[in-house]
Amino acid sequence: MRALSQVKPALLFLLLVCGSATASPLADSVLRVSPIDEVVAQYPAMMSQGIRQGLKQSGRVEPFVANTISSVVSNAFSVAEIRARLVEDLDQGLSEGQLNSVLAWYETPLAEKISQAEVAASNPDSWKQVEANAAALQAEYKGSERAKLFTRFDRAARATESAVDTTVAVQLGLASAMAAFNGSKGPTFEQLQQKIENQRGMLRGMVAQQVYDGYLYTYQDLSPSELKAYIEFLESDAGSAFTRTVTNSVQRSITEPVESVGNQLVRFFNPR
Repeated sequence: MRALSQVKPALLFLLLVCGSATASPLADSVLRVSPIDEVVAQYPAMMSQGIRQGLKQSGRVEPFVANTISSVVSNAFSVAEIRARLVEDLDQGLSEGQLNSVLAWYETPLAEKISQAEVAASNPDSWKQVEANAAALQAEYKGSERAKLFTRFDRAARATESAVDTTVAVQLGLASAMAAFNGSKGPTFEQLQQKIENQRGMLRGMVAQQVYDGYLYTYQDLSPSELKAYIEFLESDAGSAFTRTVTNSVQRSITEPVESVGNQLVRFFNPR
């Protein structure tokens, strides 16, 4: 689970709550005005970085091998394909009225302010600031209305739930790499996969606190009333459909390449 210390759940959930094909001009416009385009663009690098650091910290592979594996992982995730899928899924999953409601929200000054905060916080380098300010922010907002609003936000944004799923995806990528590297001398990918799935409960406990820290850091410049307005959008019919569709779409986009990564690594480590 060492990769957990490198791919921060608080950043991962931003990638999921916060591309483009020609299937639907309206769905495409929604993506362009939302922070998703800029956030998703960082995803391959974040996945690659997390797996590379996890491999290096495991002490079981040479740095050169870890870098090679991370390169394969990065190439397995296509930003263009993720964006194209998002457009298609939004086009199919939301009505025209819902898409117009989401578009109208993201064109408001408040939504623009929130988008800027989410894009800034999604940068992997921002986690150093999250960690550095976590204790102070926890103390400052303990018992406050902002702290109490987190439960509503977490549920509406599917933040912790999505972060756990994404963390599992990172771990599966790491497992795929290790299974390919070890060949017949170690546990199979299926065995590692089952072990990871069995640890979801533990992962949720680890992720939840980090998601909360990320929430306090990302939205610290929002007033309680502004934060409430954002949550109300997420809870609305259109906002809920948008969030659900985006998180499911991105989740599939990051889990499906895992098998491809394993097959590529098997050919690399065990050429015939």
